[in-house]
Amino acid sequence: MPHHLRLPLVPEPPPVFPSAVAPHAGADDIQGQSGDGFMQVGDLARESGKTVRAIHLYEELDLVRPAARSKGRFRLYGNEALLRIRWIAKLQDLGFSLTDIQAVVRDFEQHADGKSASEAMGRMRELYRSKLEETRAQLRRLRALEHEIVASLDYLETCEVCDPQRLVGACRKCDQHDCGEEAPELVAGFQAKPS
Repeated sequence: MPHHLRLPLVPEPPPVFPSAVAPHAGADDIQGQSGDGFMQVGDLARESGKTVRAIHLYEELDLVRPAARSKGRFRLYGNEALLRIRWIAKLQDLGFSLTDIQAVVRDFEQHADGKSASEAMGRMRELYRSKLEETRAQLRRLRALEHEIVASLDYLETCEVCDPQRLVGACRKCDQHDCGEEAPELVAGFQAKPS
């Protein structure tokens, strides 16, 4: 992670999200019914596929905020909270921790406050480009691993027709494969004797 995205050692004030609406005067009158665009935390959890506990954690980390409160003082969330939770989940899929995500949000907001939209978006573009390269490298490793697994399964298919009287020790120098085929590393690895 680039050094400009690391959390500082000294705590900073929590970020302010333009999209997160603080409870406003008259919020106690909001009923939270499906027609008004708000949902309670259980509904938000169901829609996002996250647990209520996870949503409360996001709220503690100031990544998500309720938009209002119901007459019963229940937190009410808008569609922007759902979008934010899905965004958090995607960043976690990319390998970001919640601490990293806090840093991304803080960095974005520091550059968005009083700076040009182009500059703020440029920071996010730089971050996503870096993650794209990491993702592509991971895909290359996974494709190579896929080929290795397929080759190992093909190699191990011959074991089904092997003489049942042969002992496992003979597998280390198996003569059942055409052209002296060497075992793929996924097979040779478990056949090798530890030193």
